[in-house]
Amino acid sequence: MSVIFKTLDMTGKAAVVTGAASGLGRMTALKLAEAGCDLWLVDVNEPGLAETTELLAPHGRKVGSEVADLSDPAACHAVIAHAVELFGRLDALCNVAGLIYLANTPQMPQAQYERTIDVNLNAPFFLSQAAIPHLLDVNGAVVNVASCASYIGEAYAAAYCASKWGLVGMTKAMAMEFQKKPIRINAVAPGGMITNIATNFTPPEGCDFELLKRFSGLRGQVEVEDVADLVVLLASPAGRGFHGACLSLDAGITAG
Repeated sequence: MSVIFKTLDMTGKAAVVTGAASGLGRMTALKLAEAGCDLWLVDVNEPGLAETTELLAPHGRKVGSEVADLSDPAACHAVIAHAVELFGRLDALCNVAGLIYLANTPQMPQAQYERTIDVNLNAPFFLSQAAIPHLLDVNGAVVNVASCASYIGEAYAAAYCASKWGLVGMTKAMAMEFQKKPIRINAVAPGGMITNIATNFTPPEGCDFELLKRFSGLRGQVEVEDVADLVVLLASPAGRGFHGACLSLDAGITAG
């Protein structure tokens, strides 16, 4: 057994994973279960949560799930309370849930802008607010899923970029606040992946596709499994040296 495998051991630990009904959230849950972690799964998609739970069954972990709209701060606090009630502890919060609406800025509906900020930025804040007291008890971790859009401007994605730039700033600010405490707060910044967000991609009417191509990357999509591995690394004791970091995994999109 390798040293790396030992340090990735999450046996006896419990994690909350948002966006767990599909894509990166589902893959993160599977990877955590493989490492021995019990899981509280959260999403708005009830059938998807049921499918993820079924996929986790062979691993023999304790798994609970909750349908919740994380745009509601009260729901965020309830999610953490329910997880702690089931497991008696919380070792990792993986803020994976996210969404994107592409729009011409002058025409973007207010509701779409507000929901982007609520789900991508406000939800990780309120989930962290509720989780941190429990994570401090066990030297736990918060892992936020940002984006390559945290570092570059992307046409027709002003709201999305604002939410992801803000998420990286929030990650670093919280890390500094808890610099003297036994907790790790980090983020990952993936490039485009084959997930529900990508398959439901809808360019805005009249958009300039040359501008869209500027942030599509020459090496193609990033593998969901690779990003999930990075999230689990940061959530596990193997990530003990990371605090206030945002690790890019974008096949070179933000290199230059």
